Amino acid sequence: MGKKKTTSPIQKVLMANRGEIAVRVIKTLRAMGIATVAVYSDADAQACHVRHADEAHALGGQAPADTYLNIDKLLAIAQASGCDAIHPGYGFLSENAAFARACQSAGVTFIGPTPTVIEQMGDKLLSKQLMQAAGVPVVPSWQGDVSDLKAAQKAVVDLGLPVLVKAAAGGGGKGMRLIESIDDLAAGLAAASREAQKAFGDARVFVEKFIVGPRHIEFQVFGDTHGNVVHLFERDCSIQRRHQKIIEESPSPKLDATLRQAMAQAAVAAASAVGYTNAGTVEFIVGQDGGFYFLEMNTRLQVEHPVTELVTGQDLVEWQVRVARGEALPLSQDAITQRGHALECRVYAEDPAQNFMPSTGPLLVYQAPTGPNVRLDSGVEAGDEVTVHYDPMLAKLITYGATRQAALDAMAEALKTYPVLGVVTNHALLLAILRHPEFVAGTFDTGFLSTHPPTDLLADQTASDGLPWETVLAGVLSRQFATSSASRIGAVAGPASAGASTVWQEVGPWRNN
Repeated sequence: MGKKKTTSPIQKVLMANRGEIAVRVIKTLRAMGIATVAVYSDADAQACHVRHADEAHALGGQAPADTYLNIDKLLAIAQASGCDAIHPGYGFLSENAAFARACQSAGVTFIGPTPTVIEQMGDKLLSKQLMQAAGVPVVPSWQGDVSDLKAAQKAVVDLGLPVLVKAAAGGGGKGMRLIESIDDLAAGLAAASREAQKAFGDARVFVEKFIVGPRHIEFQVFGDTHGNVVHLFERDCSIQRRHQKIIEESPSPKLDATLRQAMAQAAVAAASAVGYTNAGTVEFIVGQDGGFYFLEMNTRLQVEHPVTELVTGQDLVEWQVRVARGEALPLSQDAITQRGHALECRVYAEDPAQNFMPSTGPLLVYQAPTGPNVRLDSGVEAGDEVTVHYDPMLAKLITYGATRQAALDAMAEALKTYPVLGVVTNHALLLAILRHPEFVAGTFDTGFLSTHPPTDLLADQTASDGLPWETVLAGVLSRQFATSSASRIGAVAGPASAGASTVWQEVGPWRNN
């Protein structure tokens, strides 16, 4: 890839985020010998990411606009603490061109793409135009004046129902409405526009052909300042709730070698067309006939990046830092290989049986599963409080296997040995999906949870799908007591003395809850 050269030394990084992504990035930075600085809102004063960083600074306030979205506060802390770079994680300001530009002006390295590229690819209308010009297949769409209902109705007829109304800015399923009847178009346009304005400060929407029974497959791409662009293969992100991914895997069971190669070439062409640098993801919709279409580009590190790390053996955060320093990419395309199979489940504090209602409260028991092929990227630990202020995702559970079935088996076992008490989680739903015949066969699409509602999936669960919580709690406490007692008693033999502690003394103050 060319001789490495460092043009921007990075010695101290401010993590402009929270939760599991902050903890995950901090781990790599520490391994690279880079000092880390965390920031926190009032609600996060005792949060996990604060404890993991070398130092932490209060943002003051609780609302995102006053804290993790406050550019002036973040830059002031970065400069006061001597940071020479900022990592934005995902969400919040990670795809905010104004933030990247403000970092440049302040002389702080933004670990991500350039402000211009963020603007170009963050605008779904402009990005589609750029991709069409680069020869990348795009979903047929209409980008006219949506206030002209007659024109919009004609466009929908031309495209053919069903269609999607989508926000021009942002992502995460916000500002999106499925239109299956022309009579619902006016209301759908209005609702999507209102939601887009609220979520992104941009009310623009457009209409796109809805591909029936699609797979959502994305390619990890990376570019550097030396003109190199590569891909690190695909992730299948088709299991979604409310247009948000909950299970991801690599490789995709949908792709054969020919289709994988064609999509990979399109992803690299997309990134090259805009002079992309750092980590990015080119997202595609794949139809039932194998036709694929550019959906959007995420100009940041993705939530699901660990599955790519496991099948390629690369640390993508380390790649981000090296590219931000001005180094060439660590590997050429020919040297990047895809081995085995990786699977990721997003663990949420929410109740799938109650329309995914978030669950809050203290984590009374939170014990990470262990194993040679198990990885947990968590933003919480036992004793932490799950609040109403932020996204309810607790962690990402990732497993690896030589085959897809091995990865599935490891995931099912890991979920069953991952006790979380104090809040309701989606553990049971994840297990039900993993065991569903369509998922096992790899024939699912993005409508899986619409076809198989969570209430139905949960009703099919059996007692063997997990241990009763009382048994899990007893096992956890038993292990903790045994470890605690052994550490004090050591190798002393013989009968317990009169002063030896009992299990109830080990518990300390407690209540029947």
